[in-house]
Amino acid sequence: MTETRGRIQSAETIVVKVGTSTITYPNGKLNLTIAEKLTRILSDLKNQGRNVILVTSGAIEVGRVKMGLQRRPDNIPEKQALAAIGQVNLMYLYSKLLGEYGQVASQVLLTKDVLDGGIREQNAVNTFQTLFQYNSIPIVNENDTISTEQIQFGDNDTLSAIVSVLVKADLLILLSDIDGLYTKDPNGNTDAELIHVVHGITEEIIMASGSSHSAQGTGGMKTKIAAAQICHRYGIPMVIANGDNPHNINRVLAGDEVGTLFVPRKEDVMV
Repeated sequence: MTETRGRIQSAETIVVKVGTSTITYPNGKLNLTIAEKLTRILSDLKNQGRNVILVTSGAIEVGRVKMGLQRRPDNIPEKQALAAIGQVNLMYLYSKLLGEYGQVASQVLLTKDVLDGGIREQNAVNTFQTLFQYNSIPIVNENDTISTEQIQFGDNDTLSAIVSVLVKADLLILLSDIDGLYTKDPNGNTDAELIHVVHGITEEIIMASGSSHSAQGTGGMKTKIAAAQICHRYGIPMVIANGDNPHNINRVLAGDEVGTLFVPRKEDVMV
């Protein structure tokens, strides 16, 4: 545990994932206050000499609002089109805010099957490494215009874990609309207790993950547990923290007990 805390505090490569419900208001419009705080903190981490990657959700919801649609569509082609529209607006916002702090934003669109051990994986690794050399902050999203997996089955939690594996990250932080993993779904269960540290993914942890998710996004606690399982196979610690306060990123890196820390066990590491 002490070793993991030390690794987190000295982390050189950090992946941060922000969910739709964190970066947007319930009406779907962008939460500029959160976005500004988030980009300022990421810029400061970059100024410290760390490699930083942001995996962002929200493209479909931002596209929906941009097009004046009252509700999220059900069919895949519309969702893909809205993702294409919303991604432009997200990148404009991130690029503008990061630019105000002297940072260079870059866009990387991936599909989850990039981790195939072949030339596509190596190309992705080479791109990230070169962007780090350029001192750029990569902004990653799933390529929704050609891939329907994320739209149908999950959020960018899994993608952020895959990115963490690609760049051999020292830490993955998932910013969510919840404080972390609870013993049971805190919605409607007043006796639910926050679990601060998880050593390995057991059946009890999977059961505690429930199936709840927000109206704006498609991810839930189960997709975050799946992300932790991927990270654990590669020995990468992961933290779930509340994104309403982006300063939680700094608290995690300072070693504070915030959110839920998932610690890989030696027997879980596959590679």
